[in-house]
Amino acid sequence: MSQEPVPEPDIRLPDAEALGRSMADIAGRSQRLVADWLKRQAAEGVTLDPLNVGSAFMEMTSKLLANPGSLMQAQMGLWRDYMTLWQNTARRIWSGAEPEPVISGDPRDKRFADPAWKQNEIFDFIKQSYLLSARYINDVVTKVDGLEPKTAQKVDFYARQFINALSPSNFALTNPEVLRQTRETGGENLVRGLNNLLNDLEQGRGNLRIKMTDTASFKVGENIAATEGKVIYQNALMQLIQYSPATEQVYARPVLILPPWINKFYILDLRPKNSLVRYLVAQGHTVFMVSWVNPDESLAAKDFDDYMVEGVFDALRMIEKVTKQTRINAIGYCLGGTLLAATLGYMAATGDERIASATFFVTLTDFTDAGEIGVFIDEEQLAALEGKMQKRGYLEGAEMATTFNMLRANDLIWSFVVNNYLLGKEPFPFDLLYWNSDATRMPPAMHSFYLRNMYQKNLLAQPGGITMKGVPIDLGAVTIPLYFLSCREDHIAPWTSTYKGARNFSAAPVRFVLTASGHIAGVINPPDGGKYNHFINDGLPDKPEDWLAGATEIAGSWWPDWQHWVAGFDDARVPARIPGKARGVKVIEDAPGSYVTVKA
Repeated sequence: MSQEPVPEPDIRLPDAEALGRSMADIAGRSQRLVADWLKRQAAEGVTLDPLNVGSAFMEMTSKLLANPGSLMQAQMGLWRDYMTLWQNTARRIWSGAEPEPVISGDPRDKRFADPAWKQNEIFDFIKQSYLLSARYINDVVTKVDGLEPKTAQKVDFYARQFINALSPSNFALTNPEVLRQTRETGGENLVRGLNNLLNDLEQGRGNLRIKMTDTASFKVGENIAATEGKVIYQNALMQLIQYSPATEQVYARPVLILPPWINKFYILDLRPKNSLVRYLVAQGHTVFMVSWVNPDESLAAKDFDDYMVEGVFDALRMIEKVTKQTRINAIGYCLGGTLLAATLGYMAATGDERIASATFFVTLTDFTDAGEIGVFIDEEQLAALEGKMQKRGYLEGAEMATTFNMLRANDLIWSFVVNNYLLGKEPFPFDLLYWNSDATRMPPAMHSFYLRNMYQKNLLAQPGGITMKGVPIDLGAVTIPLYFLSCREDHIAPWTSTYKGARNFSAAPVRFVLTASGHIAGVINPPDGGKYNHFINDGLPDKPEDWLAGATEIAGSWWPDWQHWVAGFDDARVPARIPGKARGVKVIEDAPGSYVTVKA
């Protein structure tokens, strides 16, 4: 009698010898990492609550306990929802019924995209239990009466961080995709994930620096930041790049771009298909780009005035030398735009007319409502940050990156925890995330001035509130044409706040344009992609809501709108300017230069 073949098991068993070697290596590396980290924590005198979260939650708790009735009501609501969920789950298991969910998540929430979260009764129960608890926590902390607004904002922000961290998708035993992968690979995914975790800890010298993209797939100057040009000037704070022309005739008036120095300039020159620099050159502009240095302790004393003098004014001087033009169109992105705004106030007060028009990309000049970044700006945190910066001579770039990543924790933290550490996969090549991971340091003097005078005190919005080189700054004295580009889903520079800042330039003709998406994707939106629409409104009413209500939605990129706007001021043309050909100007090196390649 023939014997039926034994079916292959659907669970792959790991290689015991290979697993043993991997675990021995992991154990040794873990011990070294923990020992090194503890030494550094002791040396740096790290406090137990550097973000000053504890006091905010203590105040919230005291207010909450003063009104036990509302807390009891919320708990009863949660209990009723849980009982309904239990009943619905039992009906699904025993009778195959498909009752309506007690709570439905956001369909755009990628954490629960796997079909098992809906199709499997147990995972559907886990998901809905989490969503009910998350809603309960959020309702409780956001409806506490009597909290000071800044405290309420901090409690809300960190409660959401807590909620996001406890998502069942972040844990191996409650994530169906991870369980499936573990079953299929015999647990190799978890071993690979542990190795990925240790690699990231080693890269961050004991601090977790999550790898967001395949860094080996990109090289600055080769497949990103590759638009042809030359570095024609440099000083301690910046290199100035002049890009090669793409047309035989160019606009007489050149363009100067001032990117933020919190990140590197090549967000505006990622790849040919989404490079704003390449687009501007193709339109016939002579484009100059400031590439800020990645500062170390030797530049600790550089302040906001230095960034104006050695950044903006040195660039203006060199551009005039190259082009023989006394007036230019300036563009400032984020913090670069804030510097540009302060510089325009200084130039208005001193009679300097070298900037003919100014464009602001997602720029705050009024910090009344600066969004969730304000959570990190209180006296206790600023004092601790200043102490740390003074000790090192700079603010570490990774610390800045973590702050911004926390604003979109599910997308920029937890999705990579699942992919890299639980699924054991390598992240995909993505140019924007490569740029996002290429952090820069901050000089203490400059960064302290910026955080205290802009974010904390909002002095730039007040006439004479700050001084640059001893000159009081009044944005209302600026009279040149201004273009404000803001993004509707911006979590760093909320568009309603950038709108308020635009209105502070009361003497200037202002064009305000609103695009879809966020702080980066809304700006880097080439016409060929046609991905995001934008809104225009020639008026500038008091309230941003009224502006939007009266705005016209235009399909596609805002780039052509800006091109039409800037070309309307001066359409004069001259023969194309070749970098390095101007008399008395020497080429230092090819673009993108050496400053941008310095890692934090």
